[in-house]
Amino acid sequence: MFKFIFGPVPSRRLGMSLGVDLVPRKVCSLDCVYCEVGTTTKLTTQRMEYVPYDKVVNELTEYLNNNPAPDFVTFSGYGEPLLNSRIGDVLTFIKEHYPQIKVAILTNGTLLSDQNVRTEILQADVVLPSIDAASDKIFKKLNRPEKHLKVDQHIRGLIEFRKEFKGEIWLEVFILPGYNDSNDEICQLKKAIQQIGPSLVQLNTLDRPGAVPGLHPASKEELEEIKNKLDFENTIIVAAAKSRKETKAYRNDKESAILETIARRPCTVHDLRDIMGLHINEINKYLDVLEAEGKVTTDFGERGIFYRIK
Repeated sequence: MFKFIFGPVPSRRLGMSLGVDLVPRKVCSLDCVYCEVGTTTKLTTQRMEYVPYDKVVNELTEYLNNNPAPDFVTFSGYGEPLLNSRIGDVLTFIKEHYPQIKVAILTNGTLLSDQNVRTEILQADVVLPSIDAASDKIFKKLNRPEKHLKVDQHIRGLIEFRKEFKGEIWLEVFILPGYNDSNDEICQLKKAIQQIGPSLVQLNTLDRPGAVPGLHPASKEELEEIKNKLDFENTIIVAAAKSRKETKAYRNDKESAILETIARRPCTVHDLRDIMGLHINEINKYLDVLEAEGKVTTDFGERGIFYRIK
């Protein structure tokens, strides 16, 4: 049983993706209201070796030497991977020992204003940062950042990284109705995106309940309208969760195990993690599909979101 790697996860964007978790749950510089991992328990911008480098590379070596190569090794997981001060060392290890494997980094992008952080991840093939707001008011409301973070700093970091990074930057904009879908905010986001100049803009919205109750996703029509307003040539709307089932990493046995478990009693994501021994991110990918197919439903309880057979 691995502790710091998980998957392969059936990713909508990266195919067969082997996850690497470089921070404990849930260490992050943001506490986004929509986060599917849950509420941030350690809100910080302090970088340190949150998980041991040696143990991470040992697990990677064991997996990659004994299994088919994934499409990507992806730094993601419970929190913000750039908070780990050894992320550059792990990236270098992968590139030196497994140069044929592509590396992606899922990040909220808030630490890219630090030159050292930007330099550490220049060997990656794809970086997927986020920008959900271009005004401090919405940044605080939607992303609930660590107190020292400002949205202008966030945007400047993304602009500087684009100048230095030779790989692909897929910039995610997460649209949440009632938060960042006003004409004024979309106009400011448009300006920021033009300054950043990413390879691709990906519009996304809720697949499943977020960290707070009462949120609802943007409709396909609303996303299409926002796409037109942003007027950035390489903009796509992220495919619906149901299409994840078509990826080669999707496992019907894991889907069945989740359904069989919650058929016996409603469970939270953390209950399923403890029962099945899977990473929360991996479980969430299957729950996305099951919700999209109408096989499961959710209720909020004292311990969070409970999944049950519909």
